[in-house]
Amino acid sequence: MLDQAILGDWTAFAVRWLHVITAIAWIGSSFYFIALDLGLNRNIKGPADGEEWQVHGGGFYHIQKYLVAPEAMPEHLTWFKWEAYWTWISGAALLAVLYWAGAELYMIDPEKLDLLPWQAIAISAGVIVLGWIGYDALCRSPLAANPTAVMLVLFAGIVVVSWGLNQVFTGRAALLHLGAITATIMTANVAMVIIPNQRVVVADLKAGRKPDPKYGKIAKLRSTHNNYLTLPVIFLMLSNHYPLAFGTENAWIIAALVFLMGVTIRHFFNTMHAREGRPWWTWGATAAIFAAIVALSTAPLFDSWEEAEDRPLTAMERRFAEAPGFEEAQDIVLGRCSMCHAREPGWGGLGHAPGGVHLETVSDIARHARDIYLQAGVTHAMPPGNVTWMDDELRAVLRAWYRAGAAGETAPPEA
Repeated sequence: MLDQAILGDWTAFAVRWLHVITAIAWIGSSFYFIALDLGLNRNIKGPADGEEWQVHGGGFYHIQKYLVAPEAMPEHLTWFKWEAYWTWISGAALLAVLYWAGAELYMIDPEKLDLLPWQAIAISAGVIVLGWIGYDALCRSPLAANPTAVMLVLFAGIVVVSWGLNQVFTGRAALLHLGAITATIMTANVAMVIIPNQRVVVADLKAGRKPDPKYGKIAKLRSTHNNYLTLPVIFLMLSNHYPLAFGTENAWIIAALVFLMGVTIRHFFNTMHAREGRPWWTWGATAAIFAAIVALSTAPLFDSWEEAEDRPLTAMERRFAEAPGFEEAQDIVLGRCSMCHAREPGWGGLGHAPGGVHLETVSDIARHARDIYLQAGVTHAMPPGNVTWMDDELRAVLRAWYRAGAAGETAPPEA
């Protein structure tokens, strides 16, 4: 019979799979239409703003763009919206399944802010909503007439939010939430600005009215913002797998610099698609920014290593630390796992603990009880290649300890 941890892990996997699939569809169509718009041949006569001939999959395609709208409404019109909506829906579900359900493990850092799970969840939801409200207000402000000024103010806001999130959450959660805020902005641009504006134009066409060009201009501005924000979002969503990105006091600076890389990379491709040359300097700028990120990620390594010290246990950690079999499980983990999962790994070639997971103290082991259960108890994922000879009897001890803690059992007091 599958227990809650196994079902939870498969649920997270399924939702992540859906999220990746829908994100590929959204990003693919977004990048394609930006490239198409920039590369249109506008030296033509007629009502169209530009046209393009393309070949793909054995066929030729003739594409025309109308700056506002065609004279008559076509019978069949394809809307590009559900890719964006389902990317956000699946991402929000993944946030809830992993981070909200595992707030004590993934979001709360007692050394930064000792929050209760519901408080962390409330802050999580709140900053995502406020992120969109602030961005939308900026785009509707008098600054909207100056796109460069909007981007500069937006970047300043990103830096401030990145710093603030790192004062509240774990580094892993801070970077992921910055990505979630940005992804919400992108999706809301589609749902609350781009699509509504396009519907106004369609309604005007059906009613025989001439559409106002302003709606297309507003939609295009938001679409351009989405184009430049896409790559940073991908980096931030992947960052939770790489401790060098999130497991440093400089994580908030790293996150901010990622947005600059998104600008330099997209500037190259946008310029190229517009047939205005290839600004190779952007790759040099991107490499320099990435080198700065690498330096910032390893800067703490030059300081003294953090010592492994137990701290007061959270309620969740206490449940597993007091469960029957904890001492035996602790001995197994210290003997088979801690040489890699240490603040100063003893395994040759490791500069940091895999996944940023430390397994040296009572609080460490109790905090990662679920991971230990799934990675080394139920499956043979850890140790890699079973290099420390974890046999089935030892894995059975880990399973029994986790299940006792999950059920709320308490070890009998010593005689």
